[in-house]
Amino acid sequence: MSQTPSELKYASSHEWARLEEDGTVTVGITDHAQEALGDVVFVELPDVGTSLAAADEAGVVESVKAASDIYAPIGGEVIAINEQLEDEPETVNSDPYNDGWFYKLQPSDTSELDALLSAQDYQQQCEEE
Repeated sequence: MSQTPSELKYASSHEWARLEEDGTVTVGITDHAQEALGDVVFVELPDVGTSLAAADEAGVVESVKAASDIYAPIGGEVIAINEQLEDEPETVNSDPYNDGWFYKLQPSDTSELDALLSAQDYQQQCEEE
């Protein structure tokens, strides 16, 4: 069974969002998503300074099985990317919720987080797929 931390919010497209103490939002893909992809071999992240709206394409994650688009769970400006993933994309498989994060946003409206799924709702969606 995939891990689904309860403190995170989830997009139906399998990204997670964590509101940090400083008001920024960290984004990555879920444990369920990385399991479905298999061994991640490449991650394309958005450029710092890019403005994204909720559901905008924000990058690509490629595995030995498939390539999948990454979408922004909420809107905002990209303020940091996880450069470790350029050399170690497999970190997404081993630690999707911590070291395997993708990028950080300065959100344009944190209330957009309220529209995302809770951990329980996300787990239910995954079971129904």
